[in-house]
Amino acid sequence: MASTSPSTPLSPVPFVDLSWQHQPLQAELNQAIQAIIADSAYVLGPTVAAFEQAFAAASGAAHGIGVGCGTDAIALGLTACGIGPGDEVILPANTFVATLIGILRAGATPIFVDCDPQTALMDLTAAAAAITPRTRALLPVHLYGQMVSPSGLRALAERHGLIIFEDAAQAHLAEREGCRAGSVGMAAAFSFYPSKNLGALGDGGMILTQGGIVAETARALRNYGASRKYYHTDPGGTNSRLDGIQAAALGVKLPHLAGWNQQRYELAQRYEQRLAPLADFGLQPLTNHCGSGHVYHLYVVRVTPQCPVDRSLIQLELNALGIQTGIHYPIPCHLQPAFAELGWGGGSFPQAEALSHEILSLPMYPGLTLAQVDQVTDAIAALVNPAAAPQSDAAENAAKAISTRP
Repeated sequence: MASTSPSTPLSPVPFVDLSWQHQPLQAELNQAIQAIIADSAYVLGPTVAAFEQAFAAASGAAHGIGVGCGTDAIALGLTACGIGPGDEVILPANTFVATLIGILRAGATPIFVDCDPQTALMDLTAAAAAITPRTRALLPVHLYGQMVSPSGLRALAERHGLIIFEDAAQAHLAEREGCRAGSVGMAAAFSFYPSKNLGALGDGGMILTQGGIVAETARALRNYGASRKYYHTDPGGTNSRLDGIQAAALGVKLPHLAGWNQQRYELAQRYEQRLAPLADFGLQPLTNHCGSGHVYHLYVVRVTPQCPVDRSLIQLELNALGIQTGIHYPIPCHLQPAFAELGWGGGSFPQAEALSHEILSLPMYPGLTLAQVDQVTDAIAALVNPAAAPQSDAAENAAKAISTRP
């Protein structure tokens, strides 16, 4: 259960704090890392293989292939699925740029589509309209910890003969419609960046797949295109291998992941309860269609045009109170300067563009207390609707901060 303390004094609320999960595991982490050092199994090896198998099984997939990072998991995973030059891949415009970069590195052509403004997930109706004879794959992003509908994806893919490749970098053990993230399509990509629900002590990633041929190809691609040592069969190979120390740390953490996800869900329910009165004032959490299967990598609200206080001021005032927030993501992929040559201008995807100006990520991590959630929501309430703000130290401090601003 997420903890609470009614008398907890006000203190800074970080956006993410990894110390809570690491401290109780420190001895076990040290032991696992020392075992790697003792065996000199620094790259791939039995510890990596064991973690690959364990994470794949936990996610409902047959095979796991550890790679250097989540971006490599997308690029190499798409290539292993046979996606390359001349193939169009449909992705949402509102995602982290790694999704786009992975498609480009595979040599494929990215085709952006808009999103559902209530969930920020790929709009499957828009995806259907974007399909052409060159379309080979749908690349849904299970954004913020919530999955795109598996049944909707499968129906669309089957109707048009497309591959489903999941970007599940933010959705470790997420569930929807009886499916876990990473088990819906031909393959999926995960990231183990330290702040993910399951995070390494550095970079790391994994490709999951049900197909033995895809798995075999991906294993060769990550290791210089070699199907066995010094026997190179794929000229598209590179060096992207999950190292033993990261696999050891991830293996220690994996048994705790379901519990950590449950804590995130409980914290999200508290946010929902506390923020509900602010819906009429234009502050609206994104809609959850996954129920308890939403793993809340991020907790995101919309500061809509109806809100009497704009997002930048809310961020500024919360920061002054020691409450850190984020924006994921402030510029949609199609408007990033690096990819202007793709030809998508402003107005191409109005829902994604509108969301980029509204979304605000609030503190969310295992170890965050219910009292801290109350502190965050009281401060927001005092900013958005001072007349009805709860009488608490956080609300009072926020009200004072607003009143003293020039």
